[in-house]
Amino acid sequence: MSGSTLVVTLNRPDRANALDDELMDALAGLWTAAAANRSIRCVVVTGAGRAFCSGADASMLAGTRRALGDTAWEELDFLPGHRLAVPVVAAVNGVCAGGGLHFVADADISVAARSARFLDPHVSVGNVTALEPVMLRLRMRVDVLTRMVLLGREEVLDAAAAERAELVSEVVPDDELLPRALALAAAVGRNSPEAVRLSRRVLRSFEERLLGADLDLGWELVRRHRAHPDATEGPQAFLDKRPPRWSAD
Repeated sequence: MSGSTLVVTLNRPDRANALDDELMDALAGLWTAAAANRSIRCVVVTGAGRAFCSGADASMLAGTRRALGDTAWEELDFLPGHRLAVPVVAAVNGVCAGGGLHFVADADISVAARSARFLDPHVSVGNVTALEPVMLRLRMRVDVLTRMVLLGREEVLDAAAAERAELVSEVVPDDELLPRALALAAAVGRNSPEAVRLSRRVLRSFEERLLGADLDLGWELVRRHRAHPDATEGPQAFLDKRPPRWSAD
């Protein structure tokens, strides 16, 4: 904690803070505990080391998941935004790829270090990108989002490009990232907690109502595609450091 701000650091720096079942389960449990803590006024999410979050761990994608959510929001249980009544600030300190974009899309405010980089490599590793783009659809320029979706890892946004595309609202020097995120969180905390909660609830309800059906469709397509050979070939090729051999279907 930093005052009334809960600071959460994704802490798998040796794996560029990639998401695996263990990390996602830990985050889901953390948000359950945080929701019961009335002293928390804001949450800051950042990454340990040189990366923010490189997305889903390739070894998890190449294997069998322990459990899958029945709905999109159940699958996204590791994100704080829809679990908490307080605002969330994403402080992007390095590469933010694939599933890492969830945290940016989920946050109420996103700020980035100058060294931050953003990409969505799903299709480059044979996987469907469906949840992140839907969540980002109301938050950034659609032409830039579409390029990220279709070009995969060939389309990388630096921090300045991400700000122009409205993916993040502010870019700061690397050494000022966490102080700036904490300053924003502290400013939130000086306001009426109930007024902030209700004001944020209106914005969240609006987004969830517009996006809910498409998120569930996206999650259905992601789950269906897991049976396709490309869904395992892509991550395995990445782990083997070789070009993927895509199915002809």
